Amino acid sequence: MLRGYILHHRPYRESSVIVNLLVDGVGRLDALVRVGSGKKNIKSIIQPFQPLIFQFNSKSDSADTSLKFITQIEPAAPALPLKSNSLYSAMYLNELLVRVLNAGQHAEGLFLHYHRSLMALASEFDSQHLRYFEMELLNELGALPSLEYDTQGENITAEMSYRIIADEGFLPVAQQASANVTNSRHLLSGEMLINLKSKQLAENNLVQAKGLMRLLLSPLLGGKPLLSRKLFIKNSPTKTVNSK
Repeated sequence: MLRGYILHHRPYRESSVIVNLLVDGVGRLDALVRVGSGKKNIKSIIQPFQPLIFQFNSKSDSADTSLKFITQIEPAAPALPLKSNSLYSAMYLNELLVRVLNAGQHAEGLFLHYHRSLMALASEFDSQHLRYFEMELLNELGALPSLEYDTQGENITAEMSYRIIADEGFLPVAQQASANVTNSRHLLSGEMLINLKSKQLAENNLVQAKGLMRLLLSPLLGGKPLLSRKLFIKNSPTKTVNSK
């Protein structure tokens, strides 16, 4: 049996759904599952944020031969109790994964990071959890610049400021990190980069970390906006609008 989460699902014919899955040790897979009817209906567990165990084969009654067919599926644990900002943030993670991972794409290490992010969000909302998952996703896809060494091969230091250079990394600039750097759209503090790598972002690092992650994810997402981001902004109090 494999374990995983449903990222998204859509109806298929009368009694089936197509599910986009994040599978432990595998990555993203798309599969067909029959939901049944009456007492055997399993729609209640075919939902995001429900830990699942399942098994499947490669045969499907769909015209899409890339789809797996789930032969057995059951809950591995209760659904995670996500509410308010934590729920919107988890929806963002799901949409992000569906958008940047292709069906069948190997991303063996992402499941654990995703699971831990959901557990953290279920406990308490904190935008740091989003930044850390985005970092792990970029790393898994080979799109994360080194957070340890700059473009000159030197260690990134907390006292230095950096400018990101596409396809190269972080270029040190001849200016020490200061209060101005924190709000700069062009410079990044070495302190933030170090704290991001160690997953210990401070409050004054959050704006820069969010900007950096959006910049790095943008080429992977293309020009289409994320629907979950709009939902988050629409339903969040003013003071937390910029959290995601």
